[in-house]
Amino acid sequence: MKWMGLATYKINQTIHTAWVVEKKLYDLKSIKVSGFNDLPSYLTESINETINHWEILNLQELADKIENLILQNKIQALNPNSYQLCSPFHPGRIFAAASNYYEHAKEMGTQLAERSESSPFIFMKADTCITNPNSPVIKPSSVQKLDWEVELGVVIGKGGRKIRYEDALDHIAGYVVFNDISARDLTRRSDYPFSHDWFRGKSFETFGPMGPWLVPKDCLGNPNHLQLTLDVNGERMQDGNTKDMIFNIQEQIVYLSNMTTLKPGDLIATGTPTGVGMGRNIFLNPGDLMKASIEGIGYIENEVKVEDE
Repeated sequence: MKWMGLATYKINQTIHTAWVVEKKLYDLKSIKVSGFNDLPSYLTESINETINHWEILNLQELADKIENLILQNKIQALNPNSYQLCSPFHPGRIFAAASNYYEHAKEMGTQLAERSESSPFIFMKADTCITNPNSPVIKPSSVQKLDWEVELGVVIGKGGRKIRYEDALDHIAGYVVFNDISARDLTRRSDYPFSHDWFRGKSFETFGPMGPWLVPKDCLGNPNHLQLTLDVNGERMQDGNTKDMIFNIQEQIVYLSNMTTLKPGDLIATGTPTGVGMGRNIFLNPGDLMKASIEGIGYIENEVKVEDE
């Protein structure tokens, strides 16, 4: 189907949902009052509620009707200067894949077992880390080594347990750009016999910029062959492709669903390619601007700011 997205935006502290076509936002409530009387009410309520109804959502039919309204000039795109783009939805759980690209593992000094003898390594980030696609990332005063990680975010739309590999993509609602912000100096510990603490180093508030919108699965093609990039102050730091993941999206879904029942609204951050700051001994400072981009989805831009005392 043609490219489209679902976005959440804010005007005067009021949250709205929008249909995205050619990077332009069309307010879904305005679409409903334009004559589209059978527009599902959950679409205008929130994208979280839309994800909860994903299995019964007929996206192609909706897209065709909305396209006709646009062509007939019955609905108008929002003025891009009139709103603040928000994170498209709030994940129920955030699962994140560690060292899922060989070159990234190498730059981090991680010794991996043979692929045939291993399985995905998944940790969790607190859901309160989520922040908007253009909002600041706040550098806590306790953090010295703040780092970036562009990742493809996979949004679950159909729950399930013990999902088969061949069925895994059918459980996906869509995709987002995700930046797994990391406090490298807090992910290592010496006060316990366990050397790593990814939860502590990655769960501060604002450590999960996400967006700019949710792109449905059927609009993107093969998610295991997408280009990912991240720039800091205009300088390219990361330039990779999801085809280089050690464990692809289907394998991550299978692995997770064999332990827990995946639910609509769960987010899987599928790992980051090489080029993070830790591998270069370069870290983020207040005033730095990150731009994380993924082919077929879009980009998010987040400036680093210092924590208020």
